[in-house]
Amino acid sequence: MWSCYERSGVMARINLLPWREERRKELLNEFLIMLGVVALFSALTVGLVHFFHMQLIDFQNERISYIDKRIIEVDKKIVEIKELEKQKERLLSRMRAIESLQRDRPLIVHLFDELVRSMPEGMSITDLTQRQALITIQGEAQSNARVSSFMRKIEQSEWLKKAQLKVIKESKLNNKKTVNSFTLTFEQIVPTNESDDDIQQL
Repeated sequence: MWSCYERSGVMARINLLPWREERRKELLNEFLIMLGVVALFSALTVGLVHFFHMQLIDFQNERISYIDKRIIEVDKKIVEIKELEKQKERLLSRMRAIESLQRDRPLIVHLFDELVRSMPEGMSITDLTQRQALITIQGEAQSNARVSSFMRKIEQSEWLKKAQLKVIKESKLNNKKTVNSFTLTFEQIVPTNESDDDIQQL
């Protein structure tokens, strides 16, 4: 016959095993549930991070697109401004040319008046250029003496000085006539007794 203690020990061994197995299953289920929750939370976190990352990329792309458009607009404005500056410079250049012509018109009148007075018969001017005060003329004369006479009259003029003969050469025309082609330079001056107001009134 078993004693009461032996009988209770047997009962404890019999009843304890199912409980442990049951507890192990519960812990396993709890672990799996927690693992699932963690996995779900991780997936949600990754999804949110990806979503906000994509949103940030879209925002940056929109900013870049906006900046690019603004840059294109600014570039167009710069081109327009440069074109306006060119037009302004052209207008100013024309205005300066007109002002120069208006200012120098009396001197030009004096120049041609002195040339007409100084040029002898048998002589013609074929080309005239002016750079500031320096005048260069090309022409034809029937003789060297007429060119020399022209240069002397230039030196005697109050408005023209420093006549220098650069080129003179003799050539024959189709009618066998001899002509002397020449190039000479001289300077146009303003007489000391002429004021600016007197010149402008001419």
